[in-house]
This record gives sequence, structure tokens and C-alpha cells, in this order.
Amino acid sequence: MAASLPYLSAPGAIKTALEKIRSAATPERVTKDFVSTVLQIKGGTGGIIPPYLKRIGFVGSDGAPTDLYKRFRNPATGGAAVADAIRIGYRDLLQANEFFHLLSDRELQALITQVTGAEADSRVTALVFSTLKNLKTFADFDSAAVQSESPPVASPTVESAQPPYVPRPQSPPTSGGVGLNLSYTINLNLPATSDQAVFNAIFRSLKEHILSGNE
Repeated sequence: MAASLPYLSAPGAIKTALEKIRSAATPERVTKDFVSTVLQIKGGTGGIIPPYLKRIGFVGSDGAPTDLYKRFRNPATGGAAVADAIRIGYRDLLQANEFFHLLSDRELQALITQVTGAEADSRVTALVFSTLKNLKTFADFDSAAVQSESPPVASPTVESAQPPYVPRPQSPPTSGGVGLNLSYTINLNLPATSDQAVFNAIFRSLKEHILSGNE
């Protein structure tokens, strides 16, 4: 089935909207009034901005700004946020070619035509392409890839290590009798911590109370 990709009838409006979103305070709801009054995008063009922002994941179904919206306002994460938004709004292109953001203009237009089923020279194809191209100017796909591929830092798990073997010192034979040598193995379940002081305290207590030999 042909996909419906998001677009604006005035593609350049997305650049204006994003530039002003970055400097304006985050609202409780992204409404037509917010776009018209705060972002200063008037008329019908301003009215189509909120639905488009919902399609790309910047605004929730209730009109509230999402985490992507807030990440975009941070210069350090803004490019990655837009790259993620493109993957959300244009996931049909992503499914057809996961590297669609690297395609030339001609190749991208051909992919849009393939996915939407529209005519190559149709107005819809042109608007989808132009809107996406304007949106891509804010995107940093390299940063988005690094953030998504970075594995979480695992905390050290001491319990998975082989428990240490602690031999019991052999008692000397008693005079006039048969020597008796005893030994046993102590298995320790150490806490999952990287604090060396904890381990020092455990082994110090072990030495004083178990391995001292003063029975």
C-alpha cells in the first residue's frame, strides 16, 4: 500500500519554525496560537505547523512538546534530535532504504515516488521532497548514530568472578600424638561494588577472625 509522507504546502516554513522554536520558551502546548503569536508564522501556513510537528514526533497527540522537541532546543543534541524526527516522520523511506538521507536529490525524489506511489512530477512529490530537504538542514545523522549505538556502561559485577580459594593453615602436630592437618574452602559472595575500601574491610575482617590461627 502506498505510504503517506508528511509535507508542508510552504516547505520553507519548517526552517522558520525550527529556528524560532530553538529561541522561544517551551510551551505547555504547541497550538496554532503559539505558532502564530510566538513563532510569528501567520495564516494558513502557521495552521499546518502543529500537525506536521506531530508527524515527526516533536509534539505529542495532546499537543505537548515531546522529548525530541526539548532535545532540539539544546545545541549539543539538536542535530541528533532532528535526525531522529526524520526517521520517525519518514519511516517508510527508512524502511525502503536505511541510508536514504545520503541519497542525491534525484535519488531521493525517485525513492519518494516509489514509496508514495505518486507521479514523479506530481505536486505532492515535490512538496514532500522540498519539506524533507529543508528539515535535513538541521539534522546530524552521524551524532544520532553514535548516540544510538553507544552501549550502556556496565557496572562491575564481582559476584560473577570465581570465589577465591582460602586455605586453612595447618595446625602443627601435638607432642606425643598423631599430627592432625585440617583445611577447608571458604566461598565468598562479594557485593557488586567498585569501592576498593569495601573489599579491604571484608578481607581484613576475614584475616582477623577466621585466618588468625588463634583458636
